[in-house]
Amino acid sequence: MTIAALIVAAGRGTRAGGEIAKQWRPLAGKRVIDWTIAAFHDAGIHHIAVVYNPNDMHATAALAAYPDVIRAHGGSERAQSVQNGLQALVDFAPDKVLIHDAARPCIDSTTIHDVIDALNHNLAAAPAMPVTDALWVGASQEHHLTVTGTRDRDGLFAAQTPQGFDYQTIFAAHKQYNGIAADDVQVARSAGYPVTITAGNTDNIKITRPEDFARAEMILNKNRDIRPMDIRLGNGYDVHRFGVGDHVMLCGVAIPHARGLQGHSDADVGMHAVTDAIYGALAEGDIGRHFPPNDPQWKGAASDIFLRHAVTLARDKGFSISNVDCTLVCEFPKVGPHAAAMQSVMAEILTIDPTRVSIKATTSERLGFTGRGEGIAALATAALIKA
Repeated sequence: MTIAALIVAAGRGTRAGGEIAKQWRPLAGKRVIDWTIAAFHDAGIHHIAVVYNPNDMHATAALAAYPDVIRAHGGSERAQSVQNGLQALVDFAPDKVLIHDAARPCIDSTTIHDVIDALNHNLAAAPAMPVTDALWVGASQEHHLTVTGTRDRDGLFAAQTPQGFDYQTIFAAHKQYNGIAADDVQVARSAGYPVTITAGNTDNIKITRPEDFARAEMILNKNRDIRPMDIRLGNGYDVHRFGVGDHVMLCGVAIPHARGLQGHSDADVGMHAVTDAIYGALAEGDIGRHFPPNDPQWKGAASDIFLRHAVTLARDKGFSISNVDCTLVCEFPKVGPHAAAMQSVMAEILTIDPTRVSIKATTSERLGFTGRGEGIAALATAALIKA
C-alpha cells in the first residue's frame, strides 16, 4: 500500500499573531513546518506534498530545504488548496493519503499509524478526542458574554488531523464538492462516505493563538527528552590521480590548475568523501552502490548529484545533517584561497549553515603519492541527528 501525506500550509493564521504565517515561524529550534514534515518522515511516509501560498516569501524559503517534497499552490479556500495538493500527487498514484494541517507540529507516529491501520478496512479515518468538558452556549448581553444554555457532550468529539482517505475516493469527493469545508471529513461525508474515528492525542494540538507556541514547544521538548537521541557519525575517504586538464573540482569549486583530476565523474574528491561519510552514517554503503561506475550515464557527472542524493536519503530516513568536516590532502593547488567558496557551495547542497561546514587542507610533507604530486586525497566526517 502506497501512502502519501498532504500537508496544508496555505493559510495565514492571523489569530496566532506575528508578522508571518504561523507555519513558517520558529518553534523549538526549527520552524513549525519543519517539525510537521519531520513527523511524517519519522513515520515512514516518503511521498509528501505541501500546499502553500506562492506569494509568501517565507514559504518559498522554508520549502527550499526540502527538494524531495512536492509543492502545490493553495487556493482561496481550504477545500481548493487540498484539491490542488491531491492533483500534485497524481504521478505518485498513492493508494491512501493523509491530509494534515501544517499547524499541528506535535503529531506523533502512533496517531499517524492508527489512521493508516484503520484505512486497511475503511475508506476514511480520522483521529479525534472525546469532549469531556461541559459545553455552554454563550451570547453577548449588556457588553458581557454570558451563559445562555448548555449542550449535551455525549457523542461529541474534537477533530484532529491527519485525516486519512482512499486517495481516489477523496480526490473524487473534492472535485464534486462545492462550498467551504471545515475539514476533509466534511467533504467525504458530503459524498456519502462513512468516516471511522481513531484515537487522538492530547499533545496533537493545533497552533491557533499566540500562547499555543509555548505549549507546542513544551510538548516537543518533552518528547525529545523522553526519546533517546539518535546520533550517527560516518567517515569517507577518496583519492583521485592527476591527469590531463586545466582545473580541478574540489568541493564544488573549479580551481585553475595545470592538471586535472581523473575519474568516472568530475572527480571531485572532496565532495565524494563527504558523500560517502553521509552514506556511512546511514549504513548505506558508498557512492558506488548508488551510482555504479560501470554505468555510462554517470560518465563525467557533476558530483553534486551524488551529494544531493545522500542528503535526500538522510532526510527521508528522518535525519538532519548537523555538520561535516572535510580535509583535503595535497601539495597543490592551494586550497586556502578557495575554502570560503567551497563552504558556501557545500552548505547550499547540504541545506545547512556554512558555519557547520569545515573545509581545510594539509600536506603529507612530500611523502607518498600526495607528497609526490600524483593526486589528491580527502577525508571527511559527517554527523547526523534524528530529528
